[in-house]
Amino acid sequence: MRIASFAVAVTGLTALPGALAWGAAGHEIVATIAQVYLHPTVLPNICHILNFTDPNPNAPLCHLAPVSTWADRLRFRMRWSAALHYVGALDDYPGQRCEFPGERGWAGSKGGNVLGGIRNVTGLLERWGEGETGEEMASEALKFLVHFVGDMHMPLHLTGRDRGGNSDKVLWGGRQTNLHSLWDGLLIAKAVRTVPRNYSLPLPYPQIEGALRGTIYDSYIRRIFWEGLLNEWVDEKDGWLACPTPKEVQQPQGALQQLMSLVGMNSARDVAGETDDEFVCPYAWAQPIHKLNCEIVWPKELDEPPYTHMRIAEERERRSRLVDTHDPHSHSHDEGLTNSPDELLGAHLAGPQPKYVELDTPAYSGVITKKKVVEKLLAQGGIRLAGVLNYLFADEGMGIRQL
Repeated sequence: MRIASFAVAVTGLTALPGALAWGAAGHEIVATIAQVYLHPTVLPNICHILNFTDPNPNAPLCHLAPVSTWADRLRFRMRWSAALHYVGALDDYPGQRCEFPGERGWAGSKGGNVLGGIRNVTGLLERWGEGETGEEMASEALKFLVHFVGDMHMPLHLTGRDRGGNSDKVLWGGRQTNLHSLWDGLLIAKAVRTVPRNYSLPLPYPQIEGALRGTIYDSYIRRIFWEGLLNEWVDEKDGWLACPTPKEVQQPQGALQQLMSLVGMNSARDVAGETDDEFVCPYAWAQPIHKLNCEIVWPKELDEPPYTHMRIAEERERRSRLVDTHDPHSHSHDEGLTNSPDELLGAHLAGPQPKYVELDTPAYSGVITKKKVVEKLLAQGGIRLAGVLNYLFADEGMGIRQL
Protein backbone atom coordinates (compact mmCIF):
# COMPACT_ATOMS: atom_id res chain seq x y z
CA MET A 1 0.00 0.00 0.00
CA ARG A 2 1.37 3.42 -0.90
CA ILE A 3 1.94 5.94 1.89
CA ALA A 4 -0.54 8.32 0.25
CA SER A 5 -3.21 5.61 0.22
CA PHE A 6 -3.04 5.02 3.99
CA ALA A 7 -5.98 7.45 4.14
CA VAL A 8 -8.20 4.79 2.61
CA ALA A 9 -7.17 2.26 5.22
CA VAL A 10 -7.88 4.53 8.19
CA THR A 11 -11.09 6.21 7.01
CA GLY A 12 -13.57 6.33 9.85
CA LEU A 13 -11.07 5.58 12.59
CA THR A 14 -11.13 7.58 15.78
CA ALA A 15 -8.14 9.87 16.24
CA LEU A 16 -6.42 10.24 19.58
CA PRO A 17 -6.12 14.00 20.17
CA GLY A 18 -3.02 15.12 22.02
CA ALA A 19 -1.42 11.70 22.05
CA LEU A 20 2.24 11.99 21.21
CA ALA A 21 4.03 8.92 22.42
CA TRP A 22 7.20 9.72 24.39
CA GLY A 23 7.30 13.33 23.23
CA ALA A 24 10.32 14.62 21.35
CA ALA A 25 12.94 13.54 23.89
CA GLY A 26 11.71 9.94 24.12
CA HIS A 27 11.56 9.49 20.35
CA GLU A 28 15.03 10.96 19.91
CA ILE A 29 16.44 8.72 22.66
CA VAL A 30 15.04 5.61 20.94
CA ALA A 31 16.50 6.75 17.62
CA THR A 32 19.89 7.54 19.16
CA ILE A 33 20.13 4.12 20.80
CA ALA A 34 19.20 2.54 17.48
CA GLN A 35 21.94 4.42 15.67
CA VAL A 36 24.55 2.96 18.01
CA TYR A 37 23.60 -0.57 16.93
CA LEU A 38 23.39 0.01 13.17
CA HIS A 39 25.71 -2.02 10.97
CA PRO A 40 28.35 0.20 9.30
CA THR A 41 26.76 -0.19 5.86
CA VAL A 42 23.30 0.94 7.00
CA LEU A 43 23.74 4.62 7.84
CA PRO A 44 24.93 5.63 4.34
CA ASN A 45 21.78 4.05 2.89
CA ILE A 46 19.64 5.90 5.43
CA CYS A 47 21.35 9.21 4.65
CA HIS A 48 20.77 8.60 0.95
CA ILE A 49 17.06 7.90 1.46
CA LEU A 50 16.67 11.00 3.64
CA ASN A 51 18.55 13.05 1.02
CA PHE A 52 20.89 14.28 3.73
CA THR A 53 23.55 16.72 2.62
CA ASP A 54 26.01 18.82 4.61
CA PRO A 55 28.37 21.34 3.01
CA ASN A 56 30.94 20.62 5.70
CA PRO A 57 33.07 17.69 4.44
CA ASN A 58 34.13 16.94 8.02
CA ALA A 59 30.55 16.71 9.31
CA PRO A 60 29.43 13.32 10.65
CA LEU A 61 26.91 11.22 8.79
CA CYS A 62 23.25 12.02 9.34
CA HIS A 63 21.46 11.23 12.58
CA LEU A 64 18.17 9.38 12.99
CA ALA A 65 17.10 11.45 16.01
CA PRO A 66 16.05 14.65 14.18
CA VAL A 67 13.64 12.76 11.90
CA SER A 68 12.12 10.71 14.75
CA THR A 69 9.49 13.37 15.51
CA TRP A 70 8.63 14.19 11.89
CA ALA A 71 5.40 12.15 11.97
CA ASP A 72 4.13 14.09 15.01
CA ARG A 73 5.09 17.50 13.65
CA LEU A 74 3.08 16.92 10.47
CA ARG A 75 0.22 14.90 11.90
CA PHE A 76 -2.28 17.76 11.52
CA ARG A 77 -1.38 18.09 7.85
CA MET A 78 -1.64 14.31 7.42
CA ARG A 79 -4.74 13.59 9.50
CA TRP A 80 -5.16 10.26 7.75
CA SER A 81 -2.09 9.07 9.66
CA ALA A 82 -3.45 9.83 13.15
CA ALA A 83 -4.70 6.31 13.89
CA LEU A 84 -1.35 4.80 12.85
CA HIS A 85 0.30 6.10 16.03
CA TYR A 86 -1.56 3.76 18.41
CA VAL A 87 -3.70 0.63 18.69
CA GLY A 88 -6.77 -0.03 20.80
CA ALA A 89 -8.55 -3.32 21.47
CA LEU A 90 -12.35 -3.32 21.84
CA ASP A 91 -12.16 -5.72 24.81
CA ASP A 92 -9.30 -3.92 26.61
CA TYR A 93 -9.77 -1.86 29.77
CA PRO A 94 -6.71 -1.96 32.05
CA GLY A 95 -6.42 -2.67 34.87
CA GLN A 96 -9.85 -4.39 34.94
CA ARG A 97 -9.54 -6.26 31.63
CA CYS A 98 -6.22 -6.79 29.90
CA GLU A 99 -6.99 -7.92 26.34
CA PHE A 100 -4.67 -7.61 23.37
CA PRO A 101 -6.94 -7.65 21.47
CA GLY A 102 -9.52 -10.16 22.77
CA GLU A 103 -12.33 -11.77 20.82
CA ARG A 104 -13.68 -8.54 19.28
CA GLY A 105 -10.33 -7.53 17.87
CA TRP A 106 -8.95 -4.05 17.25
CA ALA A 107 -10.94 -0.85 17.06
CA GLY A 108 -11.04 0.74 13.62
CA SER A 109 -10.19 -0.67 10.23
CA LYS A 110 -7.95 -3.65 9.61
CA GLY A 111 -4.30 -2.59 9.58
CA GLY A 112 -5.14 0.99 10.54
CA ASN A 113 -3.03 1.14 13.70
CA VAL A 114 0.60 1.37 14.80
CA LEU A 115 1.20 -2.37 14.33
CA GLY A 116 -0.14 -2.27 10.79
CA GLY A 117 1.75 0.96 10.16
CA ILE A 118 5.07 -0.69 11.05
CA ARG A 119 4.27 -3.64 8.80
CA ASN A 120 3.28 -1.35 5.94
CA VAL A 121 6.25 1.00 5.93
CA THR A 122 8.65 -1.93 6.38
CA GLY A 123 7.18 -3.42 3.22
CA LEU A 124 7.64 -0.15 1.35
CA LEU A 125 11.29 -0.01 2.38
CA GLU A 126 11.82 -3.63 1.37
CA ARG A 127 10.51 -2.73 -2.08
CA TRP A 128 12.85 0.31 -2.18
CA GLY A 129 15.74 -2.13 -1.86
CA GLU A 130 14.31 -3.97 -4.84
CA GLY A 131 13.94 -0.76 -6.85
CA GLU A 132 10.15 -0.72 -6.64
CA THR A 133 9.63 2.22 -4.27
CA GLY A 134 10.50 5.79 -5.24
CA GLU A 135 12.91 7.94 -3.24
CA GLU A 136 10.29 10.36 -1.90
CA MET A 137 8.02 7.56 -0.74
CA ALA A 138 10.95 5.70 0.81
CA SER A 139 11.96 8.84 2.70
CA GLU A 140 8.50 9.22 4.20
CA ALA A 141 8.29 5.50 4.97
CA LEU A 142 11.63 5.61 6.80
CA LYS A 143 10.58 8.59 8.91
CA PHE A 144 7.30 6.89 9.76
CA LEU A 145 9.13 3.69 10.70
CA VAL A 146 11.49 5.46 13.09
CA HIS A 147 8.52 7.14 14.74
CA PHE A 148 6.11 4.21 14.83
CA VAL A 149 8.64 1.90 16.51
CA GLY A 150 9.01 4.54 19.22
CA ASP A 151 5.23 4.85 19.56
CA MET A 152 4.84 1.10 19.99
CA HIS A 153 7.14 1.13 23.03
CA MET A 154 4.99 3.63 24.95
CA PRO A 155 2.45 1.43 26.80
CA LEU A 156 -0.41 3.93 26.62
CA HIS A 157 -0.29 3.80 22.83
CA LEU A 158 -1.30 0.16 23.05
CA THR A 159 -4.68 0.69 24.73
CA GLY A 160 -7.77 2.69 23.84
CA ARG A 161 -8.95 3.13 27.42
CA ASP A 162 -9.67 6.77 28.23
CA ARG A 163 -8.06 7.89 24.97
CA GLY A 164 -4.80 6.28 25.99
CA GLY A 165 -4.89 7.91 29.43
CA ASN A 166 -5.47 11.43 28.10
CA SER A 167 -8.80 11.61 29.94
CA ASP A 168 -7.32 10.62 33.32
CA LYS A 169 -6.28 13.71 35.24
CA VAL A 170 -3.60 13.13 37.87
CA LEU A 171 -1.11 15.15 39.87
CA TRP A 172 2.64 15.16 39.36
CA GLY A 173 4.54 17.02 42.04
CA GLY A 174 1.30 18.76 43.02
CA ARG A 175 0.58 20.01 39.50
CA GLN A 176 -2.29 18.76 37.36
CA THR A 177 -1.51 16.73 34.27
CA ASN A 178 -2.90 13.50 32.79
CA LEU A 179 -1.71 9.93 32.76
CA HIS A 180 -0.68 10.03 29.11
CA SER A 181 1.38 13.20 29.51
CA LEU A 182 3.03 11.71 32.58
CA TRP A 183 4.30 8.75 30.55
CA ASP A 184 4.79 10.89 27.47
CA GLY A 185 7.48 13.06 28.99
CA LEU A 186 7.31 13.82 32.71
CA LEU A 187 8.84 10.52 33.81
CA ILE A 188 11.68 11.01 31.34
CA ALA A 189 12.14 14.65 32.37
CA LYS A 190 12.53 13.67 36.01
CA ALA A 191 14.96 10.89 35.08
CA VAL A 192 17.07 13.31 33.04
CA ARG A 193 17.20 15.79 35.95
CA THR A 194 18.36 13.12 38.39
CA VAL A 195 21.14 11.49 36.36
CA PRO A 196 24.37 11.38 38.43
CA ARG A 197 27.07 13.80 37.31
CA ASN A 198 29.53 11.07 36.38
CA TYR A 199 27.41 10.26 33.31
CA SER A 200 28.27 13.63 31.80
CA LEU A 201 31.71 12.16 31.07
CA PRO A 202 32.23 10.22 27.80
CA LEU A 203 32.00 6.45 27.93
CA PRO A 204 34.90 4.37 26.56
CA TYR A 205 32.76 3.37 23.58
CA PRO A 206 33.32 5.51 20.46
CA GLN A 207 30.26 3.96 18.85
CA ILE A 208 28.05 5.34 21.64
CA GLU A 209 29.71 8.74 21.80
CA GLY A 210 29.56 9.09 18.01
CA ALA A 211 25.79 8.75 18.07
CA LEU A 212 25.27 11.42 20.75
CA ARG A 213 24.43 14.95 19.65
CA GLY A 214 25.25 17.19 22.61
CA THR A 215 21.68 17.21 23.90
CA ILE A 216 20.45 17.66 27.45
CA TYR A 217 19.61 13.94 27.64
CA ASP A 218 23.03 12.63 26.53
CA SER A 219 23.88 11.75 30.15
CA TYR A 220 20.60 9.86 30.45
CA ILE A 221 21.41 7.82 27.34
CA ARG A 222 24.85 7.01 28.77
CA ARG A 223 23.15 5.80 31.95
CA ILE A 224 20.76 3.57 29.97
CA PHE A 225 23.77 2.03 28.25
CA TRP A 226 26.04 1.67 31.26
CA GLU A 227 23.49 0.40 33.78
CA GLY A 228 21.20 -1.43 31.37
CA LEU A 229 22.37 -2.40 27.90
CA LEU A 230 26.00 -3.04 28.91
CA ASN A 231 25.20 -4.66 32.24
CA GLU A 232 21.76 -5.64 33.54
CA TRP A 233 20.23 -6.42 30.13
CA VAL A 234 23.36 -7.50 28.27
CA ASP A 235 22.30 -11.14 28.08
CA GLU A 236 18.70 -10.48 27.08
CA LYS A 237 18.93 -7.65 24.55
CA ASP A 238 19.48 -9.97 21.58
CA GLY A 239 16.30 -11.80 22.57
CA TRP A 240 14.31 -8.58 22.18
CA LEU A 241 14.59 -9.11 18.41
CA ALA A 242 13.20 -12.63 18.46
CA CYS A 243 10.02 -13.29 16.49
CA PRO A 244 8.04 -16.38 17.55
CA THR A 245 6.44 -18.71 15.07
CA PRO A 246 2.77 -18.07 14.24
CA LYS A 247 1.66 -21.00 16.43
CA GLU A 248 3.48 -19.51 19.41
CA VAL A 249 1.73 -16.14 19.19
CA GLN A 250 -1.78 -17.35 18.38
CA GLN A 251 -4.30 -16.70 21.12
CA PRO A 252 -6.52 -19.56 22.39
CA GLN A 253 -9.66 -20.07 20.35
CA GLY A 254 -12.98 -19.57 22.09
CA ALA A 255 -16.30 -20.82 20.76
CA LEU A 256 -16.97 -17.54 18.94
CA GLN A 257 -13.54 -17.60 17.31
CA GLN A 258 -13.99 -21.19 16.16
CA LEU A 259 -17.36 -20.32 14.62
CA MET A 260 -15.87 -17.30 12.84
CA SER A 261 -13.08 -19.46 11.47
CA LEU A 262 -15.56 -22.03 10.16
CA VAL A 263 -17.52 -19.39 8.23
CA GLY A 264 -14.35 -17.78 6.87
CA MET A 265 -14.39 -14.62 9.00
CA ASN A 266 -11.21 -13.04 10.39
CA SER A 267 -10.82 -13.65 14.11
CA ALA A 268 -8.79 -11.90 16.77
CA ARG A 269 -6.56 -14.97 17.23
CA ASP A 270 -4.91 -14.34 13.84
CA VAL A 271 -3.83 -10.77 14.50
CA ALA A 272 -0.18 -11.83 14.46
CA GLY A 273 -0.62 -13.13 10.93
CA GLU A 274 -1.64 -9.66 9.78
CA THR A 275 1.57 -7.95 10.90
CA ASP A 276 4.27 -10.43 11.96
CA ASP A 277 6.81 -12.56 10.14
CA GLU A 278 10.04 -14.26 11.14
CA PHE A 279 12.05 -11.02 11.09
CA VAL A 280 9.67 -8.16 11.97
CA CYS A 281 6.91 -8.90 14.48
CA PRO A 282 5.35 -5.77 16.02
CA TYR A 283 2.42 -7.67 17.54
CA ALA A 284 4.66 -10.13 19.38
CA TRP A 285 6.97 -7.33 20.53
CA ALA A 286 4.03 -5.23 21.73
CA GLN A 287 2.33 -7.92 23.84
CA PRO A 288 4.53 -7.61 26.97
CA ILE A 289 4.55 -3.82 26.61
CA HIS A 290 0.76 -3.78 26.65
CA LYS A 291 0.73 -5.89 29.85
CA LEU A 292 2.49 -3.05 31.64
CA ASN A 293 -0.74 -1.07 31.44
CA CYS A 294 -2.35 -3.55 33.84
CA GLU A 295 0.75 -4.28 35.89
CA ILE A 296 2.15 -0.82 36.61
CA VAL A 297 0.90 2.01 34.37
CA TRP A 298 -2.71 2.36 35.55
CA PRO A 299 -2.87 3.30 39.25
CA LYS A 300 -5.55 1.29 41.06
CA GLU A 301 -6.87 4.53 42.59
CA LEU A 302 -8.24 5.59 39.20
CA ASP A 303 -10.81 2.78 39.44
CA GLU A 304 -11.86 3.46 43.02
CA PRO A 305 -14.21 6.07 44.54
CA PRO A 306 -14.19 9.00 44.82
CA TYR A 307 -11.93 9.42 41.80
CA THR A 308 -14.06 7.11 39.65
CA HIS A 309 -17.10 9.34 40.04
CA MET A 310 -15.17 12.48 39.24
CA ARG A 311 -13.48 10.96 36.19
CA ILE A 312 -16.76 9.75 34.69
CA ALA A 313 -18.44 13.10 35.27
CA GLU A 314 -15.58 14.91 33.56
CA GLU A 315 -15.61 12.47 30.64
CA ARG A 316 -19.35 12.97 30.23
CA GLU A 317 -18.88 16.74 30.22
CA ARG A 318 -16.05 16.44 27.68
CA ARG A 319 -18.14 14.32 25.33
CA SER A 320 -21.01 16.76 25.67
CA ARG A 321 -18.76 19.60 24.56
CA LEU A 322 -17.47 17.57 21.62
CA VAL A 323 -20.99 16.68 20.49
CA ASP A 324 -22.08 20.30 20.81
CA THR A 325 -19.24 21.32 18.50
CA HIS A 326 -19.92 18.36 16.18
CA ASP A 327 -16.40 17.05 16.77
CA PRO A 328 -16.05 13.90 14.63
CA HIS A 329 -13.52 12.38 17.04
CA SER A 330 -15.83 12.18 20.09
CA HIS A 331 -16.28 8.66 21.43
CA SER A 332 -17.58 6.88 24.51
CA HIS A 333 -16.01 4.68 27.18
CA ASP A 334 -19.10 4.13 29.36
CA GLU A 335 -19.12 0.33 29.01
CA GLY A 336 -19.13 -1.63 32.24
CA LEU A 337 -20.38 1.21 34.47
CA THR A 338 -22.80 0.21 37.22
CA ASN A 339 -24.27 3.72 37.60
CA SER A 340 -25.67 5.99 34.94
CA PRO A 341 -23.62 9.10 34.05
CA ASP A 342 -26.42 11.27 35.48
CA GLU A 343 -26.30 9.47 38.83
CA LEU A 344 -22.53 9.73 38.98
CA LEU A 345 -22.56 13.37 37.93
CA GLY A 346 -25.09 14.15 40.66
CA ALA A 347 -23.01 12.34 43.26
CA HIS A 348 -19.91 14.20 42.13
CA LEU A 349 -21.51 17.65 42.33
CA ALA A 350 -23.31 16.93 45.62
CA GLY A 351 -20.27 15.70 47.52
CA PRO A 352 -16.88 17.24 48.36
CA GLN A 353 -14.50 17.72 45.46
CA PRO A 354 -11.85 14.99 45.73
CA LYS A 355 -8.24 15.66 44.89
CA TYR A 356 -6.59 14.09 41.89
CA VAL A 357 -4.26 11.17 42.50
CA GLU A 358 -0.65 12.20 43.14
CA LEU A 359 1.72 9.91 41.23
CA ASP A 360 5.12 11.38 42.07
CA THR A 361 5.32 9.04 45.03
CA PRO A 362 7.49 6.11 46.14
CA ALA A 363 4.57 3.75 45.54
CA TYR A 364 4.15 4.78 41.89
CA SER A 365 7.01 6.66 40.25
CA GLY A 366 9.45 5.22 42.79
CA VAL A 367 8.66 1.68 41.68
CA ILE A 368 8.90 2.65 38.01
CA THR A 369 12.30 4.20 38.64
CA LYS A 370 13.60 1.28 40.71
CA LYS A 371 12.58 -1.26 38.05
CA LYS A 372 13.97 0.91 35.22
CA VAL A 373 10.66 0.48 33.38
CA VAL A 374 10.95 3.57 31.16
CA GLU A 375 14.65 3.04 30.49
CA LYS A 376 14.07 -0.55 29.41
CA LEU A 377 11.24 0.46 27.07
CA LEU A 378 13.45 3.09 25.43
CA ALA A 379 16.27 0.56 25.12
CA GLN A 380 13.97 -2.08 23.61
CA GLY A 381 12.66 0.47 21.13
CA GLY A 382 16.19 1.35 20.09
CA ILE A 383 17.32 -2.26 19.75
CA ARG A 384 14.29 -3.24 17.68
CA LEU A 385 14.52 -0.19 15.45
CA ALA A 386 18.18 -1.00 14.79
CA GLY A 387 17.28 -4.61 14.09
CA VAL A 388 14.61 -3.69 11.55
CA LEU A 389 16.89 -1.16 9.82
CA ASN A 390 19.73 -3.69 9.69
CA TYR A 391 17.34 -6.25 8.26
CA LEU A 392 16.29 -3.78 5.57
CA PHE A 393 19.63 -2.25 4.63
CA ALA A 394 22.58 -4.34 5.84
CA ASP A 395 24.20 -7.16 3.90
CA GLU A 396 24.35 -9.16 7.10
CA GLY A 397 20.58 -8.96 7.50
CA MET A 398 18.66 -8.91 10.75
CA GLY A 399 20.57 -8.28 13.96
CA ILE A 400 22.36 -5.57 15.88
CA ARG A 401 25.95 -4.45 15.76
CA GLN A 402 27.77 -5.50 18.91
CA LEU A 403 29.69 -2.98 20.98
